Amino acid sequence: MTELGRIQRVAAYNLCVDADDRLLLCRLSDRTEAPGSWTLPGGGVEFGEHPEAAALRELHEETGLLGRTAGLLAVDSVHRAAHKSANDFAYHAIRIIYRTTVVGGVLAHEVDGSTDQAAWCTRAELASMHLVSTSELGVRLAYPPS
Repeated sequence: MTELGRIQRVAAYNLCVDADDRLLLCRLSDRTEAPGSWTLPGGGVEFGEHPEAAALRELHEETGLLGRTAGLLAVDSVHRAAHKSANDFAYHAIRIIYRTTVVGGVLAHEVDGSTDQAAWCTRAELASMHLVSTSELGVRLAYPPS
């Protein structure tokens, strides 16, 4: 029996809500598995990098904005089992989400990266956007039911 591969990814994300109650999201580029879908700004933690530093680095790379973390919101874990095909693998993602305040920079789009657009999105806009599970979690954290 062939053992299937396993991938574990640790990533750090930013939950940014502005004074107009809009959530900052990034659109995934054609370089990803879900092009056109929206996610929180963030990404993989590099070897030896603190997750908080990774979140702020990714925020700047993907949006042009500078941030300051205001607290840890959530640590989430997602697992997908392999399906026994030669090219398949089991996948485990650990997602660390920080509440982040934007303190500078100018909104810009990443070039040649995993995202290709950044935008502040209203609750009404979020309802019609294709969100990946990371941004769905972000929406629940940003706008908890009252």
